[in-house]
Amino acid sequence: MESAVQHPLLVTGSYGQLGRAVLAEAASRGIPAEGRDLDTLDITDRGAVASWVDAARPRAIVNCAAFTAVDDCEEHEATARAVNSTAVGHLADACNITGSTLIQISTDYVFDGTANRPYREDDPVAPAGAYGRTKLLGEESARTADHHLIIRTAWLYGLGGHHFVGAIRGQIEGGNTRLRVVADQHGSPTFCDDLATAVLDLAAAEVEGVIHAVNTGITSWHGFAAEIVRQLGAEVEVVPVSTDEFPRPAPRPAYSALDTTRLEQMIGRGMPPWQAGLERYLEASCAF
Repeated sequence: MESAVQHPLLVTGSYGQLGRAVLAEAASRGIPAEGRDLDTLDITDRGAVASWVDAARPRAIVNCAAFTAVDDCEEHEATARAVNSTAVGHLADACNITGSTLIQISTDYVFDGTANRPYREDDPVAPAGAYGRTKLLGEESARTADHHLIIRTAWLYGLGGHHFVGAIRGQIEGGNTRLRVVADQHGSPTFCDDLATAVLDLAAAEVEGVIHAVNTGITSWHGFAAEIVRQLGAEVEVVPVSTDEFPRPAPRPAYSALDTTRLEQMIGRGMPPWQAGLERYLEASCAF
C-alpha cells in the first residue's frame, strides 16, 4: 500500500475479533490505522461518520462493525438494518467525498444454504433470515461507494471474541465429557487472523467488487468440534445430532461453503486450511 503513510486505514468495529485482527495485521505491516467502536463512533450517525472520515482522509475503510447476533436479528430486524445497512450507506457516502475505498465485510447468510457445491460470487442470493436480509442490504449500500470491495466470509472465530471454538473449549474445561453437536450444517471455519491477512492483501492489490474469503476446506459443526477436541488432546465424545434437535429462532444455512477461486486469482493464493487456522488460534489463545 504505497500511499498508506499519507492515507491511513480506518477500521470500524475495532473491539470485535475481526477488527482487532485487522488492526494487528496493519500494525505488523507498518500501515497507520485507526479503529473506532461504539464508544467513540456510532456508525448509524451520518454526521459523525462524515466528520471522522473527512478528518482522516483514509485510503480505505474496513467495516467490521455489524449486528451479528443472528437470533436477536429476528426480533430486532429494524435495529439490525440500521447497523448492517443504513450505516454502511453513511460510510459509502463519506468514502465518495474523500475518494476512499469501502471494504464491507459480509456473510454466507446472504445465500439460502441449499447448494450442493461452494457458492460463487455471482450465485443468486436468497437470505432465509433477518440477519442475512440486513447484511444483503448492507452489500447493496456498499455498492453505492464509487470504490468498494465486499468480502463474504463465514464461521469466524478469533482472539477477543465469543465464538464456537471458545464455547466448545469452555465446555471441555468445565468438565463436560460428552458434547452433542449439529452435523448437518456445513461450511468453512475461518480464523480472523487469516481473514485479516487476506483483507489487507486485497486492499493492497486494489481489488474491487465481490469476493469470497474463508479458510480452505469444508466441514460440519460436528467435524469442527471433533477437531477442536483432537487438537486440545481432550478425552471427550462428540455426538452428531441434527439441526432439528436444536431449534433456534433464526434459520441456519445447511450448506454455506464459499468458493474462493477469485480470491486465489487476485492475491495469488488461497487462505490456509481451516485445521491449520484452528491450530494457530489455539496456540495464540493459550498464551493469554
